[in-house]
Amino acid sequence: MDALTQATAPPPAEALAAIDALMARGAAFFGSRYAIMGGAMSWVSERNLVAALSNAGAFGVIACGAMEPPRLAEEIAATQALTQKPFGVNLITMHPRLEQLVQTCIDHKVGHIVFAGGIPPGSAIKAAKDGGAKVVCFAPALALAKKLVRSGADALVIEGSEAGGHIGPVSLTVLAQEILPHIRDVPVFVAGGIGRGEAILSYLEMGAAGAQLGTRFVCATESIAHPNFKKAFIRGAARDALPTVQLDERFPVIPVRALQNGGTRRFLEHQAETIRRFLAGEVEKGAAQLEIEHFWAGALRRAVIDGDVENGSLMAGQSVGLVTREQPVAEIVQELVTQAAMALAARQG
Repeated sequence: MDALTQATAPPPAEALAAIDALMARGAAFFGSRYAIMGGAMSWVSERNLVAALSNAGAFGVIACGAMEPPRLAEEIAATQALTQKPFGVNLITMHPRLEQLVQTCIDHKVGHIVFAGGIPPGSAIKAAKDGGAKVVCFAPALALAKKLVRSGADALVIEGSEAGGHIGPVSLTVLAQEILPHIRDVPVFVAGGIGRGEAILSYLEMGAAGAQLGTRFVCATESIAHPNFKKAFIRGAARDALPTVQLDERFPVIPVRALQNGGTRRFLEHQAETIRRFLAGEVEKGAAQLEIEHFWAGALRRAVIDGDVENGSLMAGQSVGLVTREQPVAEIVQELVTQAAMALAARQG
């Protein structure tokens, strides 16, 4: 069999069945065909992409972000109108109306609530579980993973620093070795830098229940991201997706991985000028910190929705180099599963 025939040939049924078996726990947890979870990306993970993911056999997740409860209720209802399949909602734990958002999910019979952006309060976990929802939490270290399971988390996501957006300091390759051998009570999903099925297979074999992918789905046909935003992803390479740089430890900057553009360059200049004004006594420290933090306010929306890719925020994971064209979600999902099955079949001879 030549290389071209091998690349286009369907994977053997036995290999596909083996992938199904490796994904069985994660798929059962979500109620989906595959244990592939859509990463919640603000402005991108809305009704169209979420429903497309769930309809394709993956598991879509709405990014609530800064939405207020009535707006979230509207998005959930609109997603339910587009799919009969299960999907989840990602809530930011720092949201001032977290409890109301949990109740909104419960009122609309959302089966899975994903808490992100910090350790969720016990009251929020209890409210979600009492309302019949399964709780998913992000675990950045083994000690916290164990604590979250004791607190009632039904599943965990371990996300490496390769991911896009707000990131932790540790790569997925290290987190997986630290956490997967020790957490067996609940399903653990891996995230960060995953763009091909071979990588998903390797983590499944390490004990992961499935994988979360965000960057890979930004350029889905069903994604409402602006054509300029999609073009930036298709052009981008792994080395272009870098974390934000902090100039002075007295003024901490939350690390965010994004494609470099005019905005990222101006952010460095803005930090330098703000620090200069602080040292000159022109601005107090608290006000200077707020000026730095507010630089990116609205920047993600400007890029994703308005298409201002020079001044907006191009949050992207390092797997952006694996995004080469616009494709339907169903095609991407099948590509990932096929890659995993072909890799398994090749290894088995």
